[in-house]
Amino acid sequence: MIESALLCQKKDSYTDSVYSKDALGTILTISQRFSFSKWKLTDLIFYGIDPPLTVQEYVELSMSGSTGERSFADIITSIRYWVIHSITIPSLFIAGWLFVSTGLAYDVFGSPRPNEYFTENRQGIPLITGRFDPLEQLDEFSRSF
Repeated sequence: MIESALLCQKKDSYTDSVYSKDALGTILTISQRFSFSKWKLTDLIFYGIDPPLTVQEYVELSMSGSTGERSFADIITSIRYWVIHSITIPSLFIAGWLFVSTGLAYDVFGSPRPNEYFTENRQGIPLITGRFDPLEQLDEFSRSF
């Protein structure tokens, strides 16, 4: 069974609707019970639009479509986006700066503070140089912490 309807702009992925790339708003709705096995892929169908679609073009159009999401350019040029993000983006930078400057980041992740990398006893970089006694060197380095 073929059903036809009129007028819409883009494909709605939640319906059976298909829109021709050149039809300027013409919508062709095909029932899901419709089978393409009767035609070759190069047969022209939908003569009501100019240029007519082939079966292959119809199948390609029906598989593609819009998710209904706004484009990135549309989002970042909206006033609502900048009202929200003019507060949140600086807040994130301030929160990160406070996280590091208060020392909480060093405590949470267990990394040494900048003045704790080298102690009075250990001024060199802790490198393992012995091939046959690495465990002893690791124990020696860990005792110096």
